[in-house]
Amino acid sequence: MTKVLYAKPIIEESKLKLAQKTANLKKRGFTPKMCVILVGNNPASLLYIKNKKAFCEEVGAEFELIHLDEDTTEQTFIEQIEKVNTDKSITGLFVQLPVSKHLKHIDISNLVNPEKDVDGFHANSSLDLYRNTEKSFIPCTPKGILNLLNHYEISIPGKNIVIIGRSYIVGKPLSLLLSNRDATVTLCHSKTINLKEITKNADIIISAVGIPKYLDSNYLSKAGNQILIDVGINKDVNNKTCGDIDFENVKNHVAAITPVPGGIGPLTVNSLIENLILATEKISSKKG
Repeated sequence: MTKVLYAKPIIEESKLKLAQKTANLKKRGFTPKMCVILVGNNPASLLYIKNKKAFCEEVGAEFELIHLDEDTTEQTFIEQIEKVNTDKSITGLFVQLPVSKHLKHIDISNLVNPEKDVDGFHANSSLDLYRNTEKSFIPCTPKGILNLLNHYEISIPGKNIVIIGRSYIVGKPLSLLLSNRDATVTLCHSKTINLKEITKNADIIISAVGIPKYLDSNYLSKAGNQILIDVGINKDVNNKTCGDIDFENVKNHVAAITPVPGGIGPLTVNSLIENLILATEKISSKKG
């Protein structure tokens, strides 16, 4: 019988640990505080921010939103980031994407103070992944996937893992993280030839292509022992939330699968708050 890998038990356990860590930090005079910078009024972004705020409050962390107009100037945008970078009361900074078109050319990741880089996309974090040191912050979605694999005791060493999607947000950092943990990783993308033959030979398939119900049973081994992790958050023809994987089509052909919603999405938010607490712990350790 196929096992559905839900995020809820992982998050419930994580919240207890994070709340305790927050309480311990506060006793020492350090309060985790997340600042999110938002440009415009994208409905999806507003929902994501609402979820992040709620999670912060549940574990005792503070939250601040800097909401800028859609047409805010480049100078104002950068000044706001610099202001938060130097604000000692803020321990984590997150710029909510997407930003306005006229700001997209800015290398936002490297504008953020690396000590507050809870998103995990600063060059320092990327270099640590490449060097297999991981001293900085792990990007949130890949970290969430690792948490899921750990919780459900899914072994990584020696496994043949296929990732579909090579973005710097998910695919590329995830390929390094899994390779660092002794998996054999194949990173696929839109130009990959014979993708179905590659996925059929995988022990674990991770889809992050952003195409509704893209992956069906035609991509799977007949053995039925594969594990599927769905990173996609899309809308189907009926405007219902769905993943990259056609859940109903494949659910009886695999050993385990993550749902959408209720899978990697919530774990990404959880990872962001984990990074916030970690950032605060690092700051506190420097100050004794």
